[in-house]
Amino acid sequence: MAAFEDPTLHSRWRPLRLLQDAMDADIARVYADAQVSSVKPSWVLELLRLHARGPMTITELAESVQRTHSALSQKVAAMRAAGLVRTTTGADGRTRTVTLTAKARALAERFALEWRATEAAVAEIEAEIPYPLSHVVTDIEAALRRKSFHDRIAERLAADPAWAEANR
Repeated sequence: MAAFEDPTLHSRWRPLRLLQDAMDADIARVYADAQVSSVKPSWVLELLRLHARGPMTITELAESVQRTHSALSQKVAAMRAAGLVRTTTGADGRTRTVTLTAKARALAERFALEWRATEAAVAEIEAEIPYPLSHVVTDIEAALRRKSFHDRIAERLAADPAWAEANR
C-alpha cells in the first residue's frame, strides 16, 4: 500500500486565512492597549450594527451581516456570556431578540473609531500594493458568477477516476 500523501501541506487559501488571523490579532492588541477586555474583533460588526439599528432578532441580525442563523446564534451566545448583549424571547416564543447591554453601548463609539481607523489602514495598505485585495475579491466574485466554486470542484472530481472509485 502506498503511503498517504497529505494534501493539506499545500494550500492557496491558508496564507490568506493566516493573514486575516494576524490582522485580527493586531486589532485585538489595539483593544488590549485601550483596556477594552472581553471583546473579540469578530464581534464588532454585529455590535456596531445593533448600535446603529437597535434591537434585532437573531435572524434579522444574521441577514444584515450576511451570516447564517446558526453562526450568529453561536456568536450571540458568546457575546451574551461576555456581557455585551442580552436576548429576550420574541412574541411568538420562537424568536430571540438581541439588544446591546449598557457595557456595549458605552464602548460603541470606540468600536466605530477603531472600525474607521482599520478601514483607513487597509486602504493605506492597498495603496502600497500593485493589486488591492478588494479588487481581487471583486474579480473572484465575477469568476464565480461565471462558474460556481461547487461546479469547478465537482468537474475536477468527476474527471478523477480515484473519486469515482471511492464513491462506489
